[in-house]
Amino acid sequence: MDVTRPMISIKSIFAGPQTPPNRDRKREQREWRLESDRWRHQRHVDRGYRVKWGYVAIAYLVEFMVIGASLWGAWLFAGVYSDGDWHAFYFMLLAPMVYAAVELCRVPLGILARTQRSYFVRALAVLGIIFAAGVTTKSVSQLGEMMFHPRLMEAAKAKTALKDAQADRATIGDRIKAADERVAQYTAELDQIEKRSADNAQQLAGLPAQRCERVFGTNSKGRKYQNLKCLADPRVAALSAQVSKASADRAALIKNLEEARKARTELDPGAADRRVADAEQGYRNAVNRSQLHSFTAMVYGVDPIDVTESQVHAFLRIFVFVPAICAAFASTILALCAVSTRRTFMDEDDLGAAVNPEAAPYMLDAIADALRSHPEPILPRAANAANASGAVIPMNRPVQGQQALPGQTAPSPTLPAAGAGA
Repeated sequence: MDVTRPMISIKSIFAGPQTPPNRDRKREQREWRLESDRWRHQRHVDRGYRVKWGYVAIAYLVEFMVIGASLWGAWLFAGVYSDGDWHAFYFMLLAPMVYAAVELCRVPLGILARTQRSYFVRALAVLGIIFAAGVTTKSVSQLGEMMFHPRLMEAAKAKTALKDAQADRATIGDRIKAADERVAQYTAELDQIEKRSADNAQQLAGLPAQRCERVFGTNSKGRKYQNLKCLADPRVAALSAQVSKASADRAALIKNLEEARKARTELDPGAADRRVADAEQGYRNAVNRSQLHSFTAMVYGVDPIDVTESQVHAFLRIFVFVPAICAAFASTILALCAVSTRRTFMDEDDLGAAVNPEAAPYMLDAIADALRSHPEPILPRAANAANASGAVIPMNRPVQGQQALPGQTAPSPTLPAAGAGA
């Protein structure tokens, strides 16, 4: 049960009876609407065309959406490729603003192409529509390319990594051979250095020990002194230098040999195969995330990973320029269809022929004489058979069921005067 119904009833009781509508006001509103409709209709007749502003509003809405998306895309494009230079950022936004102003002219040009009576002006309007559509095609195609650009770049990077892995695997044998040769060379050089160092040490050990003797003398003050003087073999210094040099060369060669062995250890054919497999999987994942590669593969009937760059860019032209051209002409075509033309009073004039008012009585007399001589067109079919003798039926006779006019007792046997009905 609705608990609000008693409250509504009490409220209606205390509110009293409702005021009846004002009929005069309703009648005036209806007359105003009719008069407005007649005024608009007469204005359409005078102009010779009618514009459906609802369609025009939709065309402008589409136009503003295209302009807004183009400006926003240009803003993002400038932010990405200006590299933080604000001068370059604003320089990159000047042309898109001019393009947006040109794109705004397409809908008015479409209306002008339908409403102008001069064919020259119509041709200029159509030419302007083509130019503005070209600008819109450029802006929308840039947006389409920006839509596919991230996935294409990801696929390109993955493909580059795959090519590098394949090239690394293709040269792994040669690099292993070169690394083995380098390790063998360093090993041989190390053996020679160790052998030379051992020979030098053996020769140094075979030399006699240094000979020491006491030296006696008197200094400048007349005091006597004695010192111990040791004499070494002159070959000891040369052999010691050779041993030191051999030790240094041996340390450097050991370091190079360790690096060569480490580089050789990293050259694993199995690891190269695994890198190629991982690169192929990464490239396949990037291609599967790219709609352009998927559509291209469907068109050419190949695997998405096997499509070429030329095939992808050929399909990119279709996906970018065709929708851009359609977007450029969509609102313009809607604006063209929003105008409906009609024949005006000047168009319906009979080739500009004019009748002199003074000649009207003579023309009406001629028409009346012709009807008296040949009354068949104005007689009923039965009356034509009964009045084959050519009796004239008056033109101002009342129709069946209509009373005669006051003072008219019988139909007049003759036609009215020529200028009476003028």
